[in-house]
Amino acid sequence: MQRLVDWWDRHQVALYVAAILFGGVFGVLAPSAAPVLTAATNPVLAILLFATFLGVPLIEVGRSFRDLRFLGTVLAVNFVIVPLIVWGLSRFVADDRGLLIGVLLVLLTPCVDYVIVFTGLAGGAKARLLAATPLLMLLQIVLLPAYLWLFAGGEAVAHIELEPFIEAFVIIIVIPLIAAAVVQAIARRHRAGRAIEHVMAGAMVPLMMLTFAVVIGSQIAAVGSEALTLLRVVPLYVAFLVVMPLAGLAAGRLSRLKVPETRAVVFSGATRNSLVVLPLALALPAELAIAPLAVVTQTLIELVGMVVFVRLVPKLIPDPQRAGLIRLHQPDS
Repeated sequence: MQRLVDWWDRHQVALYVAAILFGGVFGVLAPSAAPVLTAATNPVLAILLFATFLGVPLIEVGRSFRDLRFLGTVLAVNFVIVPLIVWGLSRFVADDRGLLIGVLLVLLTPCVDYVIVFTGLAGGAKARLLAATPLLMLLQIVLLPAYLWLFAGGEAVAHIELEPFIEAFVIIIVIPLIAAAVVQAIARRHRAGRAIEHVMAGAMVPLMMLTFAVVIGSQIAAVGSEALTLLRVVPLYVAFLVVMPLAGLAAGRLSRLKVPETRAVVFSGATRNSLVVLPLALALPAELAIAPLAVVTQTLIELVGMVVFVRLVPKLIPDPQRAGLIRLHQPDS
């Protein structure tokens, strides 16, 4: 079994790409399965986050709350820098109210779920980012209506319901976090708890593949039906993914963060809360029906982007200590 785990850990990026392609093909060939896959999205995410939280000693999360420099940088990137960038990008679709609201909903809300997984894969400070998630969730609930009012007008705010935010936070974050804390407590005294930790750690790659396939398979057919209209937002989402690593890197260096913390800032700034805001978009009136598809389009682009980020960010923000160790172990020529 360990040999299999080692194999998929070595080939995880290729496996993620395969899962994305499989989800896309399945969703196109079997559009009737979309409702089932949509209903499965939150449970699958909850299991993925449970496995992720098990790999983070929760005592480290408590210590991370005291890292005010990191928390301040993450909050500044997500709630000062990102809104400025989003305002500029959203002007390109300001003539289409549905697209505008969809773009604003998804780009103004920082991710609080699988960003932790990707941060860990890229060698980022996932415990510190996990500690920041309650603040990120609370502030986006409070600030989203204000940003929508500024960028799209008061009518946009009137259509937003916040209940899906709270429901998703409980299902995706709170319940898996409590479950992980219970298992970690059991593992300190009983072999069964340690066995669960071992199994879930080994299952991270398949769980991520399942998440990719379910999310993309559930939405690809709906996106395809409005492909021509949604082409307008694709360059905006790509531009966001290009700009945010540079913004996150600059913020990390300005705050003099260490390499793992800077990588975490980059991922937090670049990944968005699409799976949580999707229910908000789906609750909008019929004349704004393109908005949830604009949200889903961002999800599809972001998932592909995160596969690239897992390889790109460690190269963009290299660890000098690791590089030094590699040089020390190289034989003299």
